Amino acid sequence: MDVGWVALGRGDWAGARTAFEGALAEGETPEALEGIGWAGHMLSDDRLTIDSRERAYRMYLDRGDRRSAARIASLLAADCLMFRGEAAVANGWLQRAHSLIDDLEPGVDHGWLAIHEGHIAVSLTEDTAKARQLAAQAVELGRAFDAPELEMLGLGLEGRALVSDGELDEGMRRLDEATTVALDGEAQLLYCVAWACCYLISACERVRDYERAAEWCDRVGDFCGRHDIFLLNICRAHYASVLSWQGRWDEAETQLNEAVGGLRASRPPMVGDALARLGELRRRQGRLNEAEELFARAESHTITLLGRAQLALDRGQAEEAAELADRYLRRFPERGRVERSAGLEVAARAFAANGEPERSDDALSELRGIAARAKTRPIQAAVYATEGALAAARGDHNTARCSFEDAIDLLAACDAPYEAGRVRLDLAATLAAQGRQDRARRELEAAIAAFREMGAEAERARGEAMLENRRTTNPAIDGPLARLSARELQVLGLVAEGLTNHDIAQRLVLSEHTVNRHVANILRKLGLNSRTAAATLAGRHGFGIAGPSHSGSRP
Repeated sequence: MDVGWVALGRGDWAGARTAFEGALAEGETPEALEGIGWAGHMLSDDRLTIDSRERAYRMYLDRGDRRSAARIASLLAADCLMFRGEAAVANGWLQRAHSLIDDLEPGVDHGWLAIHEGHIAVSLTEDTAKARQLAAQAVELGRAFDAPELEMLGLGLEGRALVSDGELDEGMRRLDEATTVALDGEAQLLYCVAWACCYLISACERVRDYERAAEWCDRVGDFCGRHDIFLLNICRAHYASVLSWQGRWDEAETQLNEAVGGLRASRPPMVGDALARLGELRRRQGRLNEAEELFARAESHTITLLGRAQLALDRGQAEEAAELADRYLRRFPERGRVERSAGLEVAARAFAANGEPERSDDALSELRGIAARAKTRPIQAAVYATEGALAAARGDHNTARCSFEDAIDLLAACDAPYEAGRVRLDLAATLAAQGRQDRARRELEAAIAAFREMGAEAERARGEAMLENRRTTNPAIDGPLARLSARELQVLGLVAEGLTNHDIAQRLVLSEHTVNRHVANILRKLGLNSRTAAATLAGRHGFGIAGPSHSGSRP
């Protein structure tokens, strides 16, 4: 028995199994069954885990040890959900644990029940209020009974819930402390160390605090290497999102492929998370058919909804993008939840492209509110990038330029090459509308270089197409703007700058009546119903960097 627990403490799962099997050969006890249940759990052997724990539960109950029986019942609740996706059975085990110990004096086993019940509440239904209450109870019991595993898991769970509720500073303090306790070597169950670290990485991902996550991931990786601990597959998937944000796509792909394989073999109900993240990586890489196939295999995952919404937006399918973004936001109905930020960013752009300015402004307003509380650079950059997109759609290119520049500054500071590159393309289109040819070209070249280094083929091709279009005498000759005459292209360029018909008439030395007629012809030929839509189309095609539409229009 002692050899088995020492082996678990150093990460020797196979050795622990052998030791506990030896103990069981001498006589079956619930303690030995509980130990081999932990070994089975770490070896991803669901049958060994659940069978051993069910037998331990019955033996503890027969012995009259209600506390230990309740502890095992709470573990079985987590097992049934994680290994088999049986939510109702998991709830049955939780209720059984309550029946066994609710009338007993508080102890360590009450803490284990609180941890598992809180984790299930936040995982299944995002019930952060319940998770916070139960997590605080676990922390208190862990400290009272000198159980560091309970303390760090309670801190991690409470921090994760606080972050989701927008209480970022307090939540991150809990998570930092939990991870410190985990890596300090106080815990004997190394599974709990990985679990606590997963809470931190998950919370960081929700608020896009990838800088904090990267710092801790380095420490976690060093700890796991020194103690010969494999990174849990669900943790691998979250860690891959951090790597993806940093543009380390080869490493992210390795982690995700291992996570998919491991989860498919051991925890099938959880494989959708890794598949959705792999689909998002494929979307960024420009491998769109593969992305769509992976998204279809994890259709209901929130990452899938966002990925499909972004795909639709990139393809000009604004209505579908808006519907998908709205479907994502309905998963988190409480306004202000930090998880809503990613959906609001896509929704604002989709609503604007779909001719719904009020809904677009409402989405941006809520996004600003989340950023004011979260205060992470990626979310603030999302605000600036969205402000820029909406300003460009209105023809306010000076405001758009400033917003895009601010977004790029923040993204560059937090090591986000893909996001920064996409904003550079938007900035280049805005500079095009202002007739600033040289700087627009420089932004395009910087974006193309970053995309080429990462392997973002679709975005690289888009940037190169924009750059090539600028090298021709008519940047729109092969696109929908080819329907326009040279003078109409010139007028459209000034519309895209945000000039009124009166201003355009003065700039081109024409009568205002003639300008009115040109604008009407432009809208008719392009099948558009507003100047804003025409300006947006011009910007999307990078119109004006070196084309004739601005020749002679500036001194």
